[in-house]
Amino acid sequence: MVMVEQKKISLSLLILFCCLNHKLCAQSIPSESKNININGDHMLIGMGIILDMESWIGKSIHKCITMAISDFYDLNHSYKTRIVVHTRDSKGDLVKSMSAVDDLLKNVKVQAIIGPETHLQSKLLSVFANKAKVPIFSFAGSSSKEYPYMFQIKEEESTMAKSIAALVESYKWRNVIFVHEDTDDGSEILLYLAESFQDKNIQISYRSAISASATLDDITKELKKFMTFHTTVIIVHMSPSLASKLFLKAKSLQMISEEYGWILTEKTVDLFRSTNFEVIESLQGALGFRSYVPASSRLYNLTLRWHNFFYRKFPTLVTKEVPVSAIWAYDTIWALALAVEKVGVPHNGLLLLHEVLETRFKGISGEFDLSEGKVRSNGYEIMNAIDYGEKRVGYWTHSQGIRSNIHLYSSLSTEATTAPKGFDVEKNVTTAVGFSVDVFKTCIDLLPYEVPYVFISFENATYDDLVQKVYAEEIDAVVGDSTILANRSEYVDFTATYTDLGVGTLVRIKKKDLWFFLKPLDIGLWLAAMASLILTGFVVWAIECMNQETQCSPAHRLGTIFWHILLTIFFAQREKLSSNLSRFVMFIWLLIVLILITSYTATLTSLLTVEQFELASKGGIVGFHGGSFMGGVTVRNVHFEGHQKRAYYSYEDYAHALSKDGDADAIVDEIPYIKMFLSKYPGDYALVSSEPITSGFAFIFQKGSPLVEDVSRVIAKIRLDKTLESVENRWFENRLSVLPRNSTMPQALKLDRFGGLFIISGITCTLALMMSVLHLLHGKMEVYSIISFLVGRNLMATIRYLLYRNVVQT
Repeated sequence: MVMVEQKKISLSLLILFCCLNHKLCAQSIPSESKNININGDHMLIGMGIILDMESWIGKSIHKCITMAISDFYDLNHSYKTRIVVHTRDSKGDLVKSMSAVDDLLKNVKVQAIIGPETHLQSKLLSVFANKAKVPIFSFAGSSSKEYPYMFQIKEEESTMAKSIAALVESYKWRNVIFVHEDTDDGSEILLYLAESFQDKNIQISYRSAISASATLDDITKELKKFMTFHTTVIIVHMSPSLASKLFLKAKSLQMISEEYGWILTEKTVDLFRSTNFEVIESLQGALGFRSYVPASSRLYNLTLRWHNFFYRKFPTLVTKEVPVSAIWAYDTIWALALAVEKVGVPHNGLLLLHEVLETRFKGISGEFDLSEGKVRSNGYEIMNAIDYGEKRVGYWTHSQGIRSNIHLYSSLSTEATTAPKGFDVEKNVTTAVGFSVDVFKTCIDLLPYEVPYVFISFENATYDDLVQKVYAEEIDAVVGDSTILANRSEYVDFTATYTDLGVGTLVRIKKKDLWFFLKPLDIGLWLAAMASLILTGFVVWAIECMNQETQCSPAHRLGTIFWHILLTIFFAQREKLSSNLSRFVMFIWLLIVLILITSYTATLTSLLTVEQFELASKGGIVGFHGGSFMGGVTVRNVHFEGHQKRAYYSYEDYAHALSKDGDADAIVDEIPYIKMFLSKYPGDYALVSSEPITSGFAFIFQKGSPLVEDVSRVIAKIRLDKTLESVENRWFENRLSVLPRNSTMPQALKLDRFGGLFIISGITCTLALMMSVLHLLHGKMEVYSIISFLVGRNLMATIRYLLYRNVVQT
């Protein structure tokens, strides 16, 4: 607030100063319009020019203005109007620039002003233009509908911000540092950058404002501050003169390397054309944005003339290309010359304004149109400082975004073909292993952008200590068994949980039982099954023996039948039965065997999974991990209110406490820790209950880190596609199923549950046996009747009777 008030006071004094003193103006430079043939038929239109004539940009703009006037009137020599320029040298000073504006408007009474090229308070400059009703074409001010006389001869900050955001996104960077000159335009573009970055989930980790009068020590101090951050992508928005100091110092601090990415805005990019060898060397690998101008024969001709002039006059400053602002100045003069010719009346600002807004033509910069109070953007070309020069490596436009494969070029090295990291951490490299590390690596590998990382170990730090280190930006993240807690969320952000929720109860499995396999069925059911087997075997044997086709002895048949029935338990019988009744009895027996085996298997599985655990009665000891938040409150929440609580600090302590010689009846801990314990001590212990009273493990990042959302999204994905489960299985192979505390132990199967089956079996066997006996008796009686019949008849009649009987039966 103090800075804002100081600026308001300074501006007020400046306005008052300008209004009271018209004589404080810059030294006038002779006009080059003397080359124009002016006679009595020509109306002279005064136009003011305010430039820093000591700067390269100022010299370039001024030269292009004079060239534009000559070119226009050489082509349109019949025009009745002639523009006459009145140049003022601002020397890059704010006060002199505003004084020059005031002098040109009130004393010289010019009808238009071009400049200044250095940033002024846009609103203050607009007030001057509106009050005098004179169009001002500024290379630094901003246009608005409220001040129609203010024209913006530069790219909009919002356009610049969108192009930078597109470049950062194309390299898959997620954090940047923004350093700018301590002027109002730096604050303006910051707002647009923040908005564009937010749309693409990019974060500005740090913003630095450096004064134009900053010393090398000031710059060094600020750069060293950058080195403490883990973000290594730096966006520079400042004048070339200040930027040259910044880059020279950055090189001496070894910040011009593959670890850093430097991006220059349009305000700074002309530094690429510096003639200072040391400055060029310090820029190697940097990327910059320059307004794009389509190639044309007119552009080539202008560039050639401009280059020849500067090569003769300033041989040490000459570059290959005309600055874009100078090209826009050239086209602006043509627009003004066309407008004043149509107006034809001097000092009619409103009419001149209308004509300027209506003027459209094909200029050197492309389609030139000031109808919206600003130049039309053609997008940006993306330049790369390579081999002590610059190379175009891509384009950005509103409609197509980034064009050309800029990823083929490094923004950090003249030879490397990989993009800068954009994200770095401490250089202490630690080899880390474990379940949490594997999950973290899996998530990072699946992100759509590269996130280089190294692990740092902290031997004697608590989890709360690590949370504070993240909060203080000493480290970027915590990768480990970090529990999500409400008080920690005030300082850091958590990803989605990647483990089971809640705490569990760990106990020791009872001693082994050699006859455990008999437990699924109670004694009654075992006896009933044996009795049913004997009954079924006897019935099948009896039926088969009563079958007239049986050729073996009854004793042999009895052994065969019982072996046959025993094999049915394994569904491996091979003997064939000759009677349909015995087959039916065997079918009922197979049905009983199927049901008994299925039930036995299910019960045995449950009994093997969880045995009958009996925790100590009231007064027993329940342990918990003494080095975590687990303790009294958590233990009470899992219903051990009447038990004594004791802290243990390692898995070895857990194992000893639950052993025969130990003093604990159960251990309460978070489920992931119990699973880790079970993988280390398989077979003797089990997780017998769980309560969802904690939020599980998650990764910790700094507040506002874009990685939180991205990693959480990946965790959800790997949980869905079972990748997380496979990682967990690699680390926790010896897991046991969890039995809720309030559930009951699986009981042995009893006879009353299967009584119906045995009743059906008994009835079936009885009926089958009865039917077989009746069939046998009926057969014997029929033989007896035949014999009796034969006794009372002669042989021939008997034979005929038997033949006839056989035919009928057949």
